[in-house]
Amino acid sequence: MVSQTAAPPSPASTPAQDVPTYAPGELAALAARHGLTVSGARPTLTTYIRQLWGRRHFIAAFATAKLTAQYSQAKLGQIWQIMTPLLNATVYYFIFGVLMNTKHGVEDFVPFLVTGVFIWTFTASSITAGTRAISGNIGLVRALHFPRASLPVALALQQLQQLLFSLGALTVILLAFGQYPRPSWLLAVPALALQAVFNTGVSMAVARLTAKTPDIAQLTPFVLRTWMYSSGVMWSLDHLLKGERVPHAVMVALEYNPAALFINLMRYALIDSYTWAQLPPYAWAVAAGWALLCGVAGFMYFWKAEETYGRG
Repeated sequence: MVSQTAAPPSPASTPAQDVPTYAPGELAALAARHGLTVSGARPTLTTYIRQLWGRRHFIAAFATAKLTAQYSQAKLGQIWQIMTPLLNATVYYFIFGVLMNTKHGVEDFVPFLVTGVFIWTFTASSITAGTRAISGNIGLVRALHFPRASLPVALALQQLQQLLFSLGALTVILLAFGQYPRPSWLLAVPALALQAVFNTGVSMAVARLTAKTPDIAQLTPFVLRTWMYSSGVMWSLDHLLKGERVPHAVMVALEYNPAALFINLMRYALIDSYTWAQLPPYAWAVAAGWALLCGVAGFMYFWKAEETYGRG
């Protein structure tokens, strides 16, 4: 008996399977109905803030790890956190204070100068770190899903931690030059808090800009150097411009630029001879306005491009 094997049915004889077709709008509605979202899509602002808060422990740990590793290859290690701004202040003292005689007419010039250098370094370092927030951690950005704002926030926190180390050296210098603790020293806390918010906002804005246009990182040192010279870090703007024919608008711009405000608020808090009269009117209110404006605007600007980081 010869067995016969049935031949497979031809495609024409196979029952056609009905494959539903959807218009683009219907597909979007179907995905939404089943809770599907676009991969890597930007979350809503409220959700993003909640996600960022949920990563607060990662942000703190990342900042501390970065700070610890920063000088791990140097023999002096973490001492450089204090030595770097001190060396800068020493160089500025001899160049500007001695050679250019900018210390003339400025009481307590050494505390004045060192306070300016330390506080300016906090802002400059935060912005510089922001330029590397995305590009310097591109492997992490592409490998893991997390709110990208965690990176510039963590780097700004790292600079705040470094400043707190430096404040120990600043306190010793103030004591050595006769500036002893007084109630006004407590004003350093809100001044640094406002500056930290401002720095973080600017750092996030710079992080987005450099993620899209890396060349901006090369221009940043020149911008920061110009900003430093116009912020009264090494000299008193009041003494420098007194009696000069400087347009009023220029004077106001110099006095109310945020770096100068934060520096002078710290000088007012820590130095006896730096009085309220040397601050521009409404200094605290304007400083708070700068912090709020740049903090909120920088965060919103960074969040708007959340889905683009690490792509391309």
